Amino acid sequence: MRRSALVLTACIAVATAATAGAQSIEQQLRDRLLGTGSSTTNLNERDASGGIKEALAQGVDRAVRQLGKPDGFFRDQAVKILVPEKLRRLADLARQLGAGKKVDAFELSMNRAAEKAVPMAANILADSVRQMTLQDAIGLVRGGDTSATDFFRRTSEQKLYAAFLPIVAKQTAEVGVTKKYKDFSKKAGGNALAGALLGGNSNGATSADLDDYVTREAIDGLFHVIAEQEKQIRNNPASRTTDLLRRVFK
Repeated sequence: MRRSALVLTACIAVATAATAGAQSIEQQLRDRLLGTGSSTTNLNERDASGGIKEALAQGVDRAVRQLGKPDGFFRDQAVKILVPEKLRRLADLARQLGAGKKVDAFELSMNRAAEKAVPMAANILADSVRQMTLQDAIGLVRGGDTSATDFFRRTSEQKLYAAFLPIVAKQTAEVGVTKKYKDFSKKAGGNALAGALLGGNSNGATSADLDDYVTREAIDGLFHVIAEQEKQIRNNPASRTTDLLRRVFK
């Protein structure tokens, strides 16, 4: 989706985030990145670095908890995974022919796969932040509204893709994403019509195409939520939930 026992503990906490009393992902990330009991008595370069890392930990915690649960993607219009663009004419036709429920089932199956993959992000993003230099961190504190999220994307997107893809592939197979696509494409007229609508590709979407699409959409959704959280921390004092965040982002 190399790790110490502490990283494994973080994985378990992500997977069981809904369990009462579970230590927050945010706290575990903070402990790993800042060190338990870090001093924050004077605002200096160390604090600036700690502040941006704490903001990132908070953003990851929010994103994983929000998206890595049933309907985390599906009920959020900002990140919901829709029918791939090249299939939308086919989906629209299927709806016109009374197969709207089959299209909805196809969309739901893709979103369910993404929701299963997202918890893998916590450790990958923690590793990315751990490799951040002091100068990186200070530059991010002084940067734009999503500069830290952009750093995350540059340094971790390929690792996230590699970790998400096998989970997505497993989930799409289990929930029958490709079958659900075939169900509504048949209702819309089968492969011949699908080929006409898709520019001559009579095979429509393969499972590999769909797995790649869902994986990329899941990553986009993850970074969208992290970016929104970063904006809140930078611009809304109420979102700065620790003394360090309040001192660094004032």
